[in-house]
Amino acid sequence: MKRPPLPRSLAGRAAVAIVVFAGVFALFWWRGPSFRAIGDAFTSVVWQWVAVAIAINLLSVVVRALAWRTVIRNAIDPPYPSVMTVFSAFSVGLFANAVLPGRIGELARVAVLVRKMPRRKGLWATLVGTVLAHRVFDIVPVLLLILFVVTTAKVPAWAISILLAIVGIGIGLFTFTIISARTDHGTVLDGLGAVRRLTTMARRGLGVMRTPAGAALAASFQIAGWTCQLFAVWTAMRAFHIHAPLPAAGVVLLVMNVVTIFPFWPGNVGAVQLAIAAPLSASYGVAYATGVAYGFGLQAIEASVGIGVGLLFLAREGLSVAMLRVMPSAAQTELPDVSEEDDDHVEPEAARMSG
Repeated sequence: MKRPPLPRSLAGRAAVAIVVFAGVFALFWWRGPSFRAIGDAFTSVVWQWVAVAIAINLLSVVVRALAWRTVIRNAIDPPYPSVMTVFSAFSVGLFANAVLPGRIGELARVAVLVRKMPRRKGLWATLVGTVLAHRVFDIVPVLLLILFVVTTAKVPAWAISILLAIVGIGIGLFTFTIISARTDHGTVLDGLGAVRRLTTMARRGLGVMRTPAGAALAASFQIAGWTCQLFAVWTAMRAFHIHAPLPAAGVVLLVMNVVTIFPFWPGNVGAVQLAIAAPLSASYGVAYATGVAYGFGLQAIEASVGIGVGLLFLAREGLSVAMLRVMPSAAQTELPDVSEEDDDHVEPEAARMSG
């Protein structure tokens, strides 16, 4: 059975998002806890634990930015961007993902980085490839998290089959990425068509996959970043007087990431809270209202880091939210049209869109 295609127009996508949001709101209204009970859960929050959770989340952002810099250093020739430059671009990307629908932040961080690097052929497409590689390295800690959750947490039988499917997809994607990276042996760009040139340059962004030491370092940074997130989730539980064990935090972290894979609206607010409260209530005896309140608090903690730090670096880079909105469309219209003569000006065009 063929799946109906998603609408391509902005109005069509907005209509789909509104329908989904209305369904989530209706479910929240009819089956969720009372708003008074949720408000009561916030009155006893331990703010010291909230501060600790925010600090751990910030550390997670720093470590994951270092993972991306490791990928970049294995994909391009010197000079390499500084740690602060990469962290700035990564933070702007987090901000864009937090406040705008879709994954605009992935291209936004590339655009920010391009503005600060010396002009060179194929830089934009190669950096897009590094973003892909950086995301692929998330598969390693995700698989470890699934293993941790399945062996230690209270997971419903129906959920195990879903987790196994995720494991299979993750392993397949990681294997495909490695094979794709290893098939590029310094292909000469001259004589290739525009699409093949861009594909080749993007594949060079996966260069870290060809260096075991670089791949191990990037994966280690990603594992450390996810470990920080796990402890931030567990710490935030203490702020809401939820004394569930660490495996419960693993379930919450896994659920949050699954629900936000398809961002119908910024943060999928509402859907995330229902998804978090359900396993905490069913498996760990947490009151549903407390679980929903904790879901809002946890998302606010993560957003405070992504939005707060992102805003600082957005101002530092001289960008605006309006500029972030047009970056994906700018990339789609400019990159496929590149030719052998104008390949060198792809990056400056992208830089002007971001600046």
